[in-house]
Amino acid sequence: MRPFTYERASNATAAAAAVAARPEAKFISGGTNLLDLMKLEIERPTHVVDISRLPLDSIEETLESGLRIGAQVRNSDLAAEPRVRSRYPMLSQALLAGASGQIRNKASTAGNLLQRTRCPYFYDRNMPCNKRAPGSGCAALGGFNRMHAVLGASDDCIAVHPSDMAVAMAALDAQVETTLPDGTVRTIPVGDLHRLPGSTPNVETDLGHGELITAVILPPPPLGRQLYRKVRDRASYAFALVSVATVVKKSGDRIQSARIAIGGVAPKPWRPMDAEYVLAGAAAADAAFTEAAESALAGAIGHGGNDFKIPLAKRTLRQTLAAAVEGA
Repeated sequence: MRPFTYERASNATAAAAAVAARPEAKFISGGTNLLDLMKLEIERPTHVVDISRLPLDSIEETLESGLRIGAQVRNSDLAAEPRVRSRYPMLSQALLAGASGQIRNKASTAGNLLQRTRCPYFYDRNMPCNKRAPGSGCAALGGFNRMHAVLGASDDCIAVHPSDMAVAMAALDAQVETTLPDGTVRTIPVGDLHRLPGSTPNVETDLGHGELITAVILPPPPLGRQLYRKVRDRASYAFALVSVATVVKKSGDRIQSARIAIGGVAPKPWRPMDAEYVLAGAAAADAAFTEAAESALAGAIGHGGNDFKIPLAKRTLRQTLAAAVEGA
C-alpha cells in the first residue's frame, strides 16, 4: 500500500470540500472494498477523508411516509430494521443475500452503492483493463467471462456491478441524496447513479469529484408483494450470477402493476421497463411471465463463457414473478 495522508471530516460539506480540493483524494467509511483495492495498488489515493463518524447513521421517517437512510447505516443494521423488514422486505432480503455477516456489520449504505466491480481482470494489474487503466483493453472479452455482463456492456468493458442492495433499491425507485463541495444538496434516482461503460468504463457514476452521498431516500412502500431472489454458485458469500427484485400488485386474476430490477447481468442494476409494460394488465399466468422475460433479455449478448446467463436470467425472472404473484 502506498503512503497517504488522513483527515477526519467534521461535517458533510467539509468532507466534500476536502476531497474536492485534491484530485487524488478519496472518502473512506467502512473501507471494506477501498482498503483491499489500496493494498493491491488499484486505488492509489494520496489523501483519505474519513467520514465514518459523521452523524449519518440514522433511519428516519419522511414526510411522504417513506424512509431516509443515512449513508453510514451499516448493511446489517439496515437489513434488521423493523420498518425495512415490514415495509421494504425486498431490501432486507437483498442485503442478507450479500457478502458475509462480518462484512455486513462494517459496510455502509453509501459504500455498498459505490463498491467496484469484482471482475478478476480489474484486480489483476498484469492484465489489460479499461476500467482500471483506460486505453489498455479488456481482457475479459476474450478471457474467462463467466460472471460478466450480457446487457449494457460495450466493446471496452463487460464488467458487472456487484451490489445486491442496489438492485432492490432500483426496483423501489429510491433516490440518492448528495452534498456538493459548496454545501448544496441534490438528489439522483438510484437508477441513474451508475453509468453504462461506453468508451469510458473508468467513469462509473454520475457523481462529481468530492460529491458525498449523505442518504438514500425510499419513497412510500409500493403496493403489492416484494421479492428478491439471487442465483449464485454457493449459498453464501458469493456474488450473483443473476438476481431479480420484483414488486407485483395483482387485482383479481390480472397483474395491476409490476416493477423489475435485475442484477448480475449488467454494469448497473438493470431496470427492464418494457417487461414491466408487458405485465401491466396481463393475466397473471406463465404466458405473461414468459413474454416479460423474453422482453427483459431481448438485447442480451453473451461473450462465450457467460452465454448461460441469458436463459438463466429468463428462468429466474419467470419463477420470481410467479412466486410474487402467488402472494400478491
